[in-house]
Amino acid sequence: MCDKFDPLAKRFVHGSIDTCSLAPTVEALTKNLLEDVKKIFKTTSGTPFLIPTTGTGAWESALTNTLSPGDRTVSFLIGQFSLLWIDQQQRLKFNVDVVESDWGAGADLDALASKIAEDTAHTIKAVCIVHNETATGVTNNLATVRKILDHYQHPALFLVDGVSSICALDFRMDEWGIDVALTGSQKALSLPTGMGIVCASPKALEASKTATSVRVFFDWNDYLKFYKLGSYWPYTPSIQLLYGLRAALDLLFEEGLDNVIARHTRLAKATRLAVDAWGLKNCTQKEEWFSDTVTAVIVPSYIDSAEIVRRAWKRYNLSLGLGLNKVAGKVFRIGHLGNLNELQLLGCLAGVEMVLKDVGYPVTLGSGVAAASAFLQNTTPLIPSRI
Repeated sequence: MCDKFDPLAKRFVHGSIDTCSLAPTVEALTKNLLEDVKKIFKTTSGTPFLIPTTGTGAWESALTNTLSPGDRTVSFLIGQFSLLWIDQQQRLKFNVDVVESDWGAGADLDALASKIAEDTAHTIKAVCIVHNETATGVTNNLATVRKILDHYQHPALFLVDGVSSICALDFRMDEWGIDVALTGSQKALSLPTGMGIVCASPKALEASKTATSVRVFFDWNDYLKFYKLGSYWPYTPSIQLLYGLRAALDLLFEEGLDNVIARHTRLAKATRLAVDAWGLKNCTQKEEWFSDTVTAVIVPSYIDSAEIVRRAWKRYNLSLGLGLNKVAGKVFRIGHLGNLNELQLLGCLAGVEMVLKDVGYPVTLGSGVAAASAFLQNTTPLIPSRI
């Protein structure tokens, strides 16, 4: 992937790309991106919006375009990022029904079923869920959420944060009846931070016509007006990121989205085998919730996990994730998503082993790498373009 991004980077440096959002080349680029980005959501009926923002802005776009102040939402608190989305909902004056689970557990979908069954008056306007909770390495079952809503014939909107899942985990917007899905440029797309990608179902677009939440920068209606005009942008986009998105999508489609998902599954399994070989535990409590994009590793009580992250960076130039909030000092996180292959992962795991040794954990050097290598040697397929 790096080889293909380098020419693009050179174009940025030399200023040889169009920087005007009204340039014909940018309009043509945007038109193609809006069509192709639907593929990563697995939707044919959704309408995408490429917003110059972060995942937090994409959250706000999803909420304010579909809901009105005082509307009741059900949202699941399972880690730091679901907590932040709940906080945003509350500050936007929605009536948030919080379903809390242990950090390391998935969303309590039995509790959701009870709430939906009891809500015969349909006061619940939206179910909001983080597909992949990055802080704890937990993935939630979106298909089950849709089954619950359908079983009780409940009309609540289904809003999904897919920031660390889309383009890496199985995600089926149309099949699972998701009304708003969102992701960010900096995760599985392997781009710099700065683009929030939101996709809205026809039902969500209809809801936006009556939603009274204040929105200006994130107003879908402004985008839709410019879509009809064929110029696409109500304000200046991040044009460099649009070119980057084009390159990222081309690489994903070249590999094949199903192959990309299989690669993430393979790398995640190898990581978990390494953790087991080190004698450490996964923060995620059940296998059904294991994330294929990030693994949160619990450390012994005599070790501060923040020291592992600091030493990895300072001594080995290795970037690991800190434990956040309730799990601060207790876990460190290994990310395995985006532009990553088997050998890169093995280098990361070797670095983790050296850091563990540095901080006094009795790891056998090579143990995790050996476990991961054995699995990858038996499961890594030939590269299709090189057969």
